[in-house]
Amino acid sequence: MQEEEITTLANKVCERMVNDIITGTLAQGQKLNEPELARIHGISRGPLREAMSRLEAMRLITRTPNVGARVITLSYEELLEIYQIRETLEGLAAKLAAQAMSAGEKTNLRLLLNSHGKHILDTQGQSYFQQEGDVDFHYCIIQGSKNQRLIDMLAGDLYQLVRMYRYQFSVSSNRPQQALKEHNQICSAIEEGDADLAQWLMKRHINNARNNIMQRMQTQSTTQDGENR
Repeated sequence: MQEEEITTLANKVCERMVNDIITGTLAQGQKLNEPELARIHGISRGPLREAMSRLEAMRLITRTPNVGARVITLSYEELLEIYQIRETLEGLAAKLAAQAMSAGEKTNLRLLLNSHGKHILDTQGQSYFQQEGDVDFHYCIIQGSKNQRLIDMLAGDLYQLVRMYRYQFSVSSNRPQQALKEHNQICSAIEEGDADLAQWLMKRHINNARNNIMQRMQTQSTTQDGENR
């Protein structure tokens, strides 16, 4: 198998496994069986190992010599660290986006939120899972900052971990509607070119999201403790 073909297969498998980890199809702490994964994805061990090396670099899996690979287990400590970073850096990204985004980019951001609103209505307010990349509100603002170093930090390895927390712990009875409301407020500040307000709103939004995820994690932990007694 040529190197280019191995890379192409690794890309496809990595993408599928990222999605499986983020959505919980591959559960937190689950041991990964390489022969079984190779069979499921219909590839040889070479492309699979390359894909898993990328997942390890994204900090979505851990590998221990003579033990093997496991999906990471999310923790309160890591949540706090990640969201402290997000609050500061994404606040800056929103500030810069308000100054740097073109009129067309701001229009597209508003259209994106309109589509998110429709999704929330279609799911009766129970879901606000954003796909990655250009259909992710946060990703679009990060890109809109036009600051490449900031983009590398927020849209690189940290990005997939953030998506995992958001997907697995952000669902609550009112959070999708509240998150959309906060997104619309941030978008309005960016449209108006109010950089300081955009920064403040984004920092408040991420702090709210962190508190919501912490509550969900605590609830889940309490439920599991009760079941194990």
